[in-house]
Formats: sequence, C-alpha cells, structure tokens
Amino acid sequence: MRSTAIRRTAVAAAAVSLALLAAGCGGSDSDSGSGGKGADAKGKESAAAKPAAKALTAAELEKVALTQGDVKGHKIGKAAAKDVVPVDGIKVEKEVCAPLAHALMGAEVGEPGAFTKRTVVSEPKKGSMDKGDADPEEAFKTAFDITTTQLALGSYDGKGAEESVTSLRTAATECAGGFDFTAAGEKQRVSKITEEQVKGGEEAVAWTVQLEQGGEKVQLKLVGLRQGPTFASFSSMNLAAMGGGGDFELPTAVVEAQAAKLA
Repeated sequence: MRSTAIRRTAVAAAAVSLALLAAGCGGSDSDSGSGGKGADAKGKESAAAKPAAKALTAAELEKVALTQGDVKGHKIGKAAAKDVVPVDGIKVEKEVCAPLAHALMGAEVGEPGAFTKRTVVSEPKKGSMDKGDADPEEAFKTAFDITTTQLALGSYDGKGAEESVTSLRTAATECAGGFDFTAAGEKQRVSKITEEQVKGGEEAVAWTVQLEQGGEKVQLKLVGLRQGPTFASFSSMNLAAMGGGGDFELPTAVVEAQAAKLA
C-alpha cells in the first residue's frame, strides 16, 4: 500500500490496537384524538413540567464511559492525546458534511458541555496460527481480525444530543455521494456512505463509510447513539479488512455495553 493518508490511518490504528492489547488495558399519544382546548392545555402543561436536559459534568461522564472489563474480549483505555483530533483540525469542503467527518475522526459533534474519548480494541481469535495445515491467508486474516473503535462521548444541555443525531442523519443523506475533508493536515475522501441497522439507547444510527484515495479503499463503520443528554459516536476500523476495501461487522458488543452504562 502506498504512503497515503489511508495507509497512515491504518498504521496508526494498528499501533494503537497492538499497544492496548500488549498493555492489557486495564410520551403517550392516547389523547391525540380528543381535541379541544383541554388536551391542548394538558400538552402545554406537560411540556412546561418537563425540565430541560442538563449535560453531565466531566466527572459524571467519566463514570458512564466504558472502562476495562465492560466488554468481554476487548481491551479498553483512554484515548491517548496523539489520537485525539480537535474539531479545529478538521476542515470539510461542505459544511453539512462536517458532523460526519467529526464523528469519523472521533471529535466532538456539536458543542457538548463535557467530552471524553476511549479506544476499544477487540482481541484476536486464538489458535488460528497454531494449526500447521491452516490456509496461510485465512490464518493471517483471522489473526488480524482486530477491530479498533474510537469511542467519543459528549453530554449536552437542552437538545444538543438530539441535534447531534439529527446532524449526522442529515450529513449521511446530503453527503451520500461523497465529499473531501482534511484531518490533522491529511486529505481524506469519503466516496460512499451506506446505511446500516443498529439498536441501542433512545436513538441509534449507523453507516458503512468508504474512504478512498489513490485507488485504495478502506471501509469504516460509524455508529451514533443517544441516551438522554449524552451522545456517543463509534468510529471503527478492522485491520484484516484493510487494503482491499473488505467489509467487517459493526462493533455491536461495544455499542450495547455503552448503551447499558448510559441507561
């Protein structure tokens, strides 16, 4: 693979994955047909009685973020400073596509009151390289079937978390034909966005996002999850799927575990 942004992204993901593995990181609508001022007034009273969402504090957010031991077969650690791309380090040609680019890079979507990041790495399947008669190519793929997920958690006042989900949906629709962006000085090209099915929290969305440069293709998985005032994005890359644009599964176990901690 040539020395492109895609290659550097893959190498960075591999380094993070191997380092973590080696370290062993630790509303009812029943009244909708009743009509009249009574129902209207009741709706207004209900809306007035419901307090506006308040963001979790930084300390509270850390408590609900995934930690080592929360997901079986995965190593979890705080994202290193070098693996955090700030929002102002991401430049997008189309503003409507910015939320998707930010989520892909594990940066903030919108303006959270508190924000934190985790790196989650799946452990490789054991025994595949021990069989002498195993197909070398298949054995290699199995041994490197490692998915690295950048988990970004943000908590928001008001409707910020809901708006984050909405902005991702809009970006995926409006930018489905592809767009260019620059992250930490490296040019990237999203060439295809395909919707996936995912469940979790009060709202959940997911896509397969194809990055392409110089004829090389890489598939990433992107999941957005909202629970109350908190929004989580999961941007995943699989080492075995690198190079040929191979596909891999959504990080379902990671999404489910984080949803459970936020519930």
